[in-house]
Amino acid sequence: MSRLGGLGHRLYAGEVSYDFVDRRRTWYVISAVILLVAIGALVFRGLNFGIEFRGGADFSLPKATCSVEDARAVAENATGAQVIVTETASGTVRVQTEELTPAQSSEVAGTLADACGIPKDEVKVQVVGPTWGAEISSKALQGLVIFLILVTIFLSIYFEWRMALGALVALAHDLVITVGIYALTGLEVTPATVIGLLTILGYSLYDTVVVFDKVKENTRGITGQSVMTFSEAANLAINQTLVRSINTSVVALLPVLAIIVVGAGLLGAGTLLDLAVVLAIGMAAGTYSSIFIATPFLVTLKERSPEMKALRARVLARRKAGRAPSSASTGSVDLPDGEDSESSSRTPVDPSSVGSAPRQQPRRRPRSRRK
Repeated sequence: MSRLGGLGHRLYAGEVSYDFVDRRRTWYVISAVILLVAIGALVFRGLNFGIEFRGGADFSLPKATCSVEDARAVAENATGAQVIVTETASGTVRVQTEELTPAQSSEVAGTLADACGIPKDEVKVQVVGPTWGAEISSKALQGLVIFLILVTIFLSIYFEWRMALGALVALAHDLVITVGIYALTGLEVTPATVIGLLTILGYSLYDTVVVFDKVKENTRGITGQSVMTFSEAANLAINQTLVRSINTSVVALLPVLAIIVVGAGLLGAGTLLDLAVVLAIGMAAGTYSSIFIATPFLVTLKERSPEMKALRARVLARRKAGRAPSSASTGSVDLPDGEDSESSSRTPVDPSSVGSAPRQQPRRRPRSRRK
């Protein structure tokens, strides 16, 4: 723990730094591959919607003595259609069928009770129409749109429009990856999944705002100096918040993993599993996007502005001039004109130097030494 604290201090002070921003093309390629796989899974496999969305009847048989295969055979013979049968850790057999009438549901419940050796009155029957799932989807979409509009307005006012766009790109990145994993693995999408999906939006946004707030602090008045470029100041912000992001993610993931292992694995609570899995996937994706996507994308947008281009030119020119006297004696060779020398000419910079221009005029000689 002390080593981690020491590393965090060194990262914050700029003594140790990993160049996240300059390697942004690598992160873009990695994310593009993941997104293509996720979108491909959505297009070709689709989502496995639960009974709440597609409609149907759900039969829960506690302490059933029949196997999953036996329950499936009995249910398919009774309904004349394919059914979905699962068994929880507590021994409850769950049978999902197509939409049935009340009379058909009662008949199927009695057949399953006889086959599984339990009284009919212990079979829990739930009939859900497809309109209920459509209403949930509509409300969730409305909430998502309103959330994104308010987030965009807030970030544009508190930061700037480029940071708002970077945060939205990170949010879309997290949503597509999370939904794509559900399509790829065939996990069932339930109302609890939708709740978890909306929850991870806030978590992903929080992690991104923490980094952006540090970027804003490091780049305040940055055009008034010629020591550090915008990309270097943004990269410093990522390193300064790196340990905090990791600690926050670990602390948030621990109870979620406990829900998956204990709540779903041991107790057999399917709703907890639906909620916990989407939270775990979304939190991991949110931590990744805040470090590797949001801030590098912001730098890509920001350094296209004339002010940041002029700042980069001044910084690189100053570093080249500073190396000129020593290059002849040490035998070092300057990079050719037009080559991006940012990474090769970078030197450790004190974060406190950003925003304060160095002394430019020559110092006057003392009177005693004047001729």
